[in-house]
Amino acid sequence: MLTRVFPPVLVDEVIADVGRTEQRHRSLPARVMAYFAVGMALHSEGSYEDVLGLLTDGLSWAEPTAELVKLPSKSAIFQARARLGFEPVRALFERVALPLATPDAGGAWLAGRRLVALDGTCLDVADTADNAVFFGRPGVNKGEQAAFPQARLVGLVECGTHAIFEAVTGPCSTGEVTLARELVGRLRPGMLCLADRGFYGFSLWGKAQATGADLLWRMRASQRLDPIEILADGSYLSRVFEVRNFKRRGAGLVVRVIDYTIDDGRDNDNVYQLITTILDPAVATATDLALAYAQRWEIESVFDELKTHQRGPRTVLRSKSPELVLQEIWGHLCCHYAIRTLMWEAADHAHVDPDRVSFVAALRIARRSISAARDFPPSEQ
Repeated sequence: MLTRVFPPVLVDEVIADVGRTEQRHRSLPARVMAYFAVGMALHSEGSYEDVLGLLTDGLSWAEPTAELVKLPSKSAIFQARARLGFEPVRALFERVALPLATPDAGGAWLAGRRLVALDGTCLDVADTADNAVFFGRPGVNKGEQAAFPQARLVGLVECGTHAIFEAVTGPCSTGEVTLARELVGRLRPGMLCLADRGFYGFSLWGKAQATGADLLWRMRASQRLDPIEILADGSYLSRVFEVRNFKRRGAGLVVRVIDYTIDDGRDNDNVYQLITTILDPAVATATDLALAYAQRWEIESVFDELKTHQRGPRTVLRSKSPELVLQEIWGHLCCHYAIRTLMWEAADHAHVDPDRVSFVAALRIARRSISAARDFPPSEQ
């Protein structure tokens, strides 16, 4: 699976690009350790030695002419991880991760635009002094701090395939909106980006719109949006402004507003106000956009796949230093993308909706397939 999505030639190129090519022959070359970083995500409960054993068996099968790796000690594996760092694994994800859905894929598009979602989550990391200083701990009730330091992850996900194709990471003390400022610049024309109300800000909206992508974001209930033109489908045009010292600045940006409620029988916040850059109802009606916004929840499912199933519901990232925590996070992202790529290829080949393919089943099959090479105890820590 890994060599199919991340070919060895590409891994070597990435390692060379970031300056991690070995100056002398080592028993654990950088290429093997790059795969190891992803393999730790696939077998998050396995020991260093077992994960490396599975990977070397797999790499030997994929490349019969490759030099066999003699399994070293846990200490040697740790030192090889430290030599590699996180940059090659991040670069590998950035080189490979792309949206997957073809133009004829159902549920992945609206009005010729690829549906993508923006959101963030946090990951518990090992409770060490270095991690606590670098990543920080979120506050909890009564002024106390959480049991573990946390890293923050903000990503762009293709709604139709659940593929994470862009991501940024940082300490939990860095807010989602701050990290999103880097991420929205990577949107592209032909995308329709969905985001929850916590992300809206005039500067962030303007930066995302400047990429040429279309946007469909939920607004806060307190946001004032005065109609300037009522449209045939019940939506209306308005303007959003930069606000400083409680005063509107400049001419603002024209947006289209869609107001609606969801009657689900519960006493919750079911009033929605969306703004979009798609101004013409003939391109996408208010109903089309309201239904499309429901696809934003797909990114919540993706984070559940990443944190609950792939990592494990009670598993804290094992790395004791910030550098290796970042390596581990990018390894998880590479692993998730590899699994989702194969799931998309299987669904496309069978002409079925990717939502009908189980991530849990695909993960289990991937683990079982390579574990057959050795007697791997899944519960070993």
